Amino acid sequence: MTPRPYYGWVVLGAAFVIVTMAIGTLFSLAVFLRPLEESMGWARASVSAVSLMNWIAMGMGSFAAGYLSDRFGTRRVVLTGGALVGGGLILSGRVEALWQFYVTFGVLVGFGVSCFYVPLTVTAIRWFEHRRGLAASIVSSGNGLGTLALAPLTRWLINAYDWRMAFLVLGELALIIVVTMALFLRPAPAPAVAARAGVTPRAIWTSWPFWAIALTHFACCASHSGPIFHMVTHAIEKDGQRLQQEPCHESWLGADAVRNHARAHSARDGGEPGDAECPRRGEGRHALLYVFPSGPGALYTLAMVFGVGYGSVMPLYAVVTREYFGEHAIGTAYGSIFFISCIGMGLGSYAGGIIHDLFGSYLWLFLGSGMMATAAILLGASLQAPRAEIGHA
Repeated sequence: MTPRPYYGWVVLGAAFVIVTMAIGTLFSLAVFLRPLEESMGWARASVSAVSLMNWIAMGMGSFAAGYLSDRFGTRRVVLTGGALVGGGLILSGRVEALWQFYVTFGVLVGFGVSCFYVPLTVTAIRWFEHRRGLAASIVSSGNGLGTLALAPLTRWLINAYDWRMAFLVLGELALIIVVTMALFLRPAPAPAVAARAGVTPRAIWTSWPFWAIALTHFACCASHSGPIFHMVTHAIEKDGQRLQQEPCHESWLGADAVRNHARAHSARDGGEPGDAECPRRGEGRHALLYVFPSGPGALYTLAMVFGVGYGSVMPLYAVVTREYFGEHAIGTAYGSIFFISCIGMGLGSYAGGIIHDLFGSYLWLFLGSGMMATAAILLGASLQAPRAEIGHA
């Protein structure tokens, strides 16, 4: 008799597709940056502020989504997020004022995307209890692959029609894909051994490992968000050729997806704090190196190397959080950590716009990114391998 396929692979595939679509639309804002400047007359710092609001909304929503998915199930949370993302993108194509764009893309899309990454990562880890690194890496690889696919689609739609039509098409795609894939999501089977009582939120938030992981994640995101968000416009200003803007962005995203795929095959069942140190060191060096390249070839190569560092470190935070706080509390713990990291993600991209408007270049952005990556390394080094789950020592 042929054994039935393990349904966890269906859940993992659905989670990957949802994250690919959702994060792809989120990062597509970088492709809209110049068209919005030229069409609406908005300053670069003003558009960058939309990204700040986007990430703050995503962080706040992730905190709630992790908590709600622990209690009511992931499918309901994801369906809610699909409606918010699709609606927010469609409405973004109809805005006439900057404040409206803040609401539609900054708030609605931000809260919508927050319903995906944390709940889906947690669900995948629960289905693959003995292959947690594999599950987290496959879900996380959607971060890069999504924008690798959607960046050229977005650019083509803008060139063939306009930015308003691009938002409309992305919104419709998000609704169709997310809602369809959410129907395949199911909770993981209960473990054979009864689970211990979960850690209380108070115990999580008052422990040093929580803050060490959260602040490391914050500094890591603050260091790479500026170079990621402003990479396209930096490439344009460096080589002066508008048509070459997407390959630079796609080089980073493709490298991110490939590195996550490699991490998925090499990841151990668990995670240790030291696992993230080498990728973080690489991010710090590579952010500083953005100061020097002048030709498109050098920029694309550096973008790929930067993507390798980014793709290596991101899946590890969920795995390390699981090691410290256990399976039952991972939704609340990782949702809280992801909330703090999203603030760093928004501040980095917003600071890049302000720096460019003040100084006319991204020099101080890349120098600051290198310093934030160094801070992430020092914070991560303060973590020791857990001897027992928090609350069960």
